Amino acid sequence: MTLKLHCFGESGHSYKAALALELGPLDWEPVHVDFFNGASRSLEYREAINEMGEAPVLFDGETRLAQSGVIQDYLSEKTGRFGGETSAEKREILRWNLWDNHKLSSNSGVLRFMMNFLPPDRRSDDVIGFLMGRQKAALQILETHLTQRDWIVGRSVTNADLTCCGYLFYTEPFGFDRSEWPAINSWLDRIENLPGWKHPYDLMRPAYPDKA
Repeated sequence: MTLKLHCFGESGHSYKAALALELGPLDWEPVHVDFFNGASRSLEYREAINEMGEAPVLFDGETRLAQSGVIQDYLSEKTGRFGGETSAEKREILRWNLWDNHKLSSNSGVLRFMMNFLPPDRRSDDVIGFLMGRQKAALQILETHLTQRDWIVGRSVTNADLTCCGYLFYTEPFGFDRSEWPAINSWLDRIENLPGWKHPYDLMRPAYPDKA
């Protein structure tokens, strides 16, 4: 049965789930969510797809899952991949997943949205500056961690890597330059070299192809 991921190309959180599906590898297809025109906030979407009005959402037969970290964990149960080898590794993956969603992806996602998808007259330089500071602090933590190892947890790629890289392959300007972070840059190279890796816009249709 083909799994269906409700997603859109600009969403780093959607990419986390899409990449886990692709690397699985699993039989799946993207279902485009017209996020920028309010589709995910519609009553129909909230009733039929996700009451929280968010993407991504994974459908596997009768199973419906939201939140990228939950989807990644579910896919690890299906494939036996990326979920860690020991109980200690599983807890460490969860720790990095929670950290990423609170510290790295949250600030990077909002910052990228403000700098690229909001009209210029609605952008706040003060908010952008604040978010850049928060993002830089998170990137420094990740950079320091990766100077000591190839992967965030354990000896191979896990969901910790697939969550923390969620926004870092996008090339729209949002205060992140790979060349400024050598350990992160090498880590992203390792992810790109995984069999089956694809860029976000190659896995999911972007709403703004001109920006892709």
